[in-house]
Amino acid sequence: MPSIRNSKPNDRNRKYLFGSQKRRNKEKEEALIKSQAGSLSKFFKKQDDSSVNEEQGNHDNNGEKDEFMTETNNKEQDERCEPISDGSSKEQEDEPLIETDIEEHDQANENDKDNEIVFPLNIDDPGNWDKIDQNLRDMLVERGPKRVDDVVFPKDNSNRHFSSVHYIRKLPNGEKQDRKWLVYSCSLDTVICFCCKLFKQIGIKTYLDNEGFKDWKNIGHRLTTHETSKEHIHYMSEWIELERRLQKCKTIDESVQQQISKEKEHWRQVLWRIIDVVKRLAKVTLAFCGDNEKLYEKNNGNFLNMIEMIAEFNPTMQEHIWPRIREAKYFSVILDCTPDASHEDQMSLIIRCVDVTKTPIKVEEFFLEFLNVHDLTGHSLFDVLLGALSTLELDVDDIRGQSYDNGSNMKGKNKGVQSRVLEINPRAFYTPCGCHSLNLALCDIVNYCPKAMSFFGVVQRIYTLFSSLTKQWKVFIDHVQGSHTLKPLSQSCWENHIESVKPIRESAQQIRDALIHLANTSKDPKSKSEAESLAIHELENFEFLLCMVIWHELLFAINIVSKTLQKEDMHIDVAIDQLKGLISVLDRYKETGFEEAMSEAKKIASEMEIEPVFREKRIIRREKQFDESAREVATQSAIEAFRVDYFIYIVDQAQTSLHIRFEQFQKYEETFGLLFNLKKLKDVDNDSLKSFCTNLEGFLKHVSKVAVVADLLWLWRMEENLEDRRGMVVGSTKDR
Repeated sequence: MPSIRNSKPNDRNRKYLFGSQKRRNKEKEEALIKSQAGSLSKFFKKQDDSSVNEEQGNHDNNGEKDEFMTETNNKEQDERCEPISDGSSKEQEDEPLIETDIEEHDQANENDKDNEIVFPLNIDDPGNWDKIDQNLRDMLVERGPKRVDDVVFPKDNSNRHFSSVHYIRKLPNGEKQDRKWLVYSCSLDTVICFCCKLFKQIGIKTYLDNEGFKDWKNIGHRLTTHETSKEHIHYMSEWIELERRLQKCKTIDESVQQQISKEKEHWRQVLWRIIDVVKRLAKVTLAFCGDNEKLYEKNNGNFLNMIEMIAEFNPTMQEHIWPRIREAKYFSVILDCTPDASHEDQMSLIIRCVDVTKTPIKVEEFFLEFLNVHDLTGHSLFDVLLGALSTLELDVDDIRGQSYDNGSNMKGKNKGVQSRVLEINPRAFYTPCGCHSLNLALCDIVNYCPKAMSFFGVVQRIYTLFSSLTKQWKVFIDHVQGSHTLKPLSQSCWENHIESVKPIRESAQQIRDALIHLANTSKDPKSKSEAESLAIHELENFEFLLCMVIWHELLFAINIVSKTLQKEDMHIDVAIDQLKGLISVLDRYKETGFEEAMSEAKKIASEMEIEPVFREKRIIRREKQFDESAREVATQSAIEAFRVDYFIYIVDQAQTSLHIRFEQFQKYEETFGLLFNLKKLKDVDNDSLKSFCTNLEGFLKHVSKVAVVADLLWLWRMEENLEDRRGMVVGSTKDR
């Protein structure tokens, strides 16, 4: 039977030593340990006899327990720190070298201690900042002001003391601002301005530097006076500039990181709920989508219905919008009414605000809900708006903008929604929808000119004729090659009429030929008559071709501005520039546009073999009364009559409508123009900037509430100027 040792596969190649060999190895290990005894003492200097005697006396007074603990610790350190050496002879050779290095190292440490800057024990207490040099200033700015608010402040002789309430400044409009520059000194029982203490210049005295201020009865007035003084604002700018320079190598601060983590956790919870809804619907094999893909609308499917149900009872999905609006404080209201499929009027409520919870901050628009309305008068819509804002716990006084359509119940100056809101809050500035205003301006041009209405009627007739039957549409496709396709006139978006006029403008000859072919081959009397009338009396009429060229140029210019106004990132200053450019285009087109249009229309007529003349009309002569003079009225030529009664008329109407419907933008440019033009804001001098800030404060002031503090706005601009100059200095340094 094989042995147990041989049966183990891991022990087959193992070699076992004899007992004598094991004993010799053990003796070598013990000899090595004895040779290394006391090796730790080689790394320390030997103490003098006097110091040894003193330590011995101290040890004798400590007692047996302390002596035992010391010996135990020394033994443990010897066991951990014993170096491995090759022999005693080498140790004796290395010992003098080690002692020499230690002596040099100790001498260097003594020299460093002489040059070391000794900071006070409590560096955060401004009472200890006696001598402030650049090193101490940099360190304090990096640390930032440390606030003392968890202590019992001592009382003075008048039984008054400092309160943490003074760390917060309450603005006239109800907002609260942190006085991060205010620090309390526990050693002096005073309050000191952080920036004035660090950056004050010799010969200039401020209210809260040096020993600080401790008249607690007048502390509120003194703080208000100090934070608006020129010296404090100057030292604040120096502090901010130094702080930004010192932070250029730092990462994102802790508060922003916490906000990002909180935002991630919120959306993670929302995503988990959406995934759970998907799993539930897939488990029971239900359809996700419906006829509509929008929240809070009918027939929007099982998925959106379940999301709506969860949002009603789940604060995680319900409150991801409202806190952003409340945090922004100020907001704008956007309303629009439209009937739904069930012929009930609904008003959409959209809130536009500055989302300060994101980094960087950005302007956001949040759709909140549809509001059922039963009366479309301005008073009824105003009551619905107030009820919705009250439900959302939003204050009407915080509205800073209104944007509605151009309906009289919305924009009415006396009984519209915007006028009723302005009665409560005059700072809720109304701005009509730019695209809707531009659309109505174009609508005014057409509706006030009968010939223009007839022209667009012909455009719609051409589309209706070819699109009424498939075989007639095939005739159009066979004759008109390319990507130009007839389109109907849009009843709601007039600037899109360019899409209907453009195919006729680019393919007038081919469309005329298609109409003639349809008139010759059609068996339907109505279609035959309509095609012949359009071909002979309209497309072969030089006046129609001239109208086509004129409207194509006007609609093309208006359509470019309309598309620009519809961009998501459109700013009001850009919109004003676009509208000014459109008005200047109309002015220039009024002077030279008619001759250019005549030249282009003649080219098209030549290609179509049409004589470029206006059809003469019979002059209508009216019977004169017996008391009228016999003087003949001067008659105009057909071309001059067309230029005056048609071309000049529609251009003048376009200019008038644009000035009337966008006069509100011009008023806002006069008040806020400096804020719109960033280049102008950067180049403005300090005196003009201060005057603008003061005027803006007065314009936004309502009763006793101030929305903008001129000093704060001016200080912010000064900080931006400092940052720009710092960037220029850094850039010039890199170029060198």
